[in-house]
Amino acid sequence: MGPTTMSEDDNPTAAMLAIGDELLSGRTKDKNIGHLAEAMTLIGIGLKEVRIVADDADAIIEAVNTLRSRYTYVFTSGGIGGTHDDITADSVSTAFGLPCIYNDEAMTRLTTHYQRRGIEFNASRQRMARMPEGATLIDNPVSTAPGFVIGNIYVMAGVPSIFQAMLDNVIPTLKGGVPLISETVECPFGEGDIAARLGEIQKAHPETSIGSYPRFSAEGFRTQLVVRAREKADVEAAAADIRSMLEAMTAH
Repeated sequence: MGPTTMSEDDNPTAAMLAIGDELLSGRTKDKNIGHLAEAMTLIGIGLKEVRIVADDADAIIEAVNTLRSRYTYVFTSGGIGGTHDDITADSVSTAFGLPCIYNDEAMTRLTTHYQRRGIEFNASRQRMARMPEGATLIDNPVSTAPGFVIGNIYVMAGVPSIFQAMLDNVIPTLKGGVPLISETVECPFGEGDIAARLGEIQKAHPETSIGSYPRFSAEGFRTQLVVRAREKADVEAAAADIRSMLEAMTAH
């Protein structure tokens, strides 16, 4: 079942399915649910339900089929890496009654990525190219391995920085939400150095969403900060505070 056709009067809805034993054991504290909730609120799509399930095929299949029939969009996080317990792609394929294949475009991107880094593109890493036949890729600017879209299910990584970067690429494609304005500020510091100060700026600008994305470049480790909001004035005010913060840090 694909996304329903909506008139402008309809209110699109969303659900999230967070996948992973580590979430249920408490070893990993989920950050993606809060981020998705903020993002959906910001663009005017109602997040109506969140489920957390184990790395269990039957549980994933049941949740995917229930949620996709009930909501306009379903976002999943986790279980798309290269290890044996990363079964999300297989489970989603089964839920749709589709074969799980090695996507040609994903294989090409990953081959190039690992060749550039001088790392063997072995069978385990190749598993990250597996997805339902006919799926569309979701770009991953952080570590290349893509997520995918099939029907109204958006399958994304569990690592927060990658989940957020993938969601950035998904949001402009969603129907029914409010378009966002964004501004990017390049930051020469790592996330750990700016987290507390950035948190204060976020609290001071509740009508904005501020994402931070680590980047490795020729100059070393950097962070890209992206401010989003519905109103340009809100974006500009938060971005100005971020630049002031960076100037003060650089001065020291």
